[in-house]
Amino acid sequence: MCLAVPGRILEVEGTTGRVDFNGVSREADLTLLPDAEAGDYVLVHAGFAIQRLDEAEAKETLKLFGELAEALEKEDAERESP
Repeated sequence: MCLAVPGRILEVEGTTGRVDFNGVSREADLTLLPDAEAGDYVLVHAGFAIQRLDEAEAKETLKLFGELAEALEKEDAERESP
């Protein structure tokens, strides 16, 4: 199973961009999206930006990831409780 994560491009230098993933920034290769610019939302898989997203779609996906993380944390806490 593959997972691409949405993020917002903070800055672009050549074919590399610094992308914010909900507070954590990482470099991503922008070769596949040569017109990508700061402020764009992109899907990143294995270090490569593979698709542009509109802001609403990106934010909805990030919201769902957050809800999933909360549910997993709750499940772990319940499992650890006596």
